[in-house]
Amino acid sequence: MAGRSGEKNEDGLWSNIIYMPCTAENNFTPDIPQEIPDVIYLCFPNNPTGMVATKEQLKKWVDFANEHNSLILFDSAYEAFVVDEEIPKSIYEIEGAKTCAIELRSFSKTAGFTGMRCGYTVVPKDLKYNGTSLNPMWARRQATKFNGVSYITQRAAEAIYTEEGQKQIKETLAYYQKNARVIYDGLCDAGFECYGGVNSPYVWLRVPEGYTSWEFFDELLDKCQVVGTPGSGFGPAGEGYFRLTSFGNAEKTVEAIERIKAVYKK
Repeated sequence: MAGRSGEKNEDGLWSNIIYMPCTAENNFTPDIPQEIPDVIYLCFPNNPTGMVATKEQLKKWVDFANEHNSLILFDSAYEAFVVDEEIPKSIYEIEGAKTCAIELRSFSKTAGFTGMRCGYTVVPKDLKYNGTSLNPMWARRQATKFNGVSYITQRAAEAIYTEEGQKQIKETLAYYQKNARVIYDGLCDAGFECYGGVNSPYVWLRVPEGYTSWEFFDELLDKCQVVGTPGSGFGPAGEGYFRLTSFGNAEKTVEAIERIKAVYKK
């Protein structure tokens, strides 16, 4: 997570933001910080790493937030991609979450109409700050500051709950899940260290030794004509990694991976 708050130091970090690195060393799940944050941002399944959090891991965060009166913003935009029944799709599956967490959800990822920018926020009435429920405050803010998504987009979102809509969503998700598996398996076969790709549409890979994220981007584009996202764009812990996405055509996904294997497989 990156942003601007406080003063910027010589490393490009902001003084009022507590950075929680997600790297291979901690299995891409952040450790609880020593400081006490006002707001904690968690994203699972994670973008960009594609990793997930277990119920036990989320329970530690919920207990921490309740103990220290911190607010959790839980981004579950990719929950529809979770296939492991042991992995929670919502933070409200965790006991105590309703008194400390707000959950963000997206129709865009679930139904595949990302450009329409349609989602929703869950603010439990049990969630309070200094004794005041945040639910009516949030409702008031939305009514004052936001005009809502367009009617045609609302109808598209509504349609996913129909019998036919649910059928089509499952087919769409299966399509992207298959792409993710093709990417993951192909990159591993080419010798890359990879993560994600199972409960998420993203595959996160470590770039070859001696490369920065952007140097690998340039080489991948030059030698393979394949485009991905340099990890450094996701914050300081992303340097040295690279993200590929399964949101694409199946045939072109296979071709892209074959091009990568042709260059990097030893």
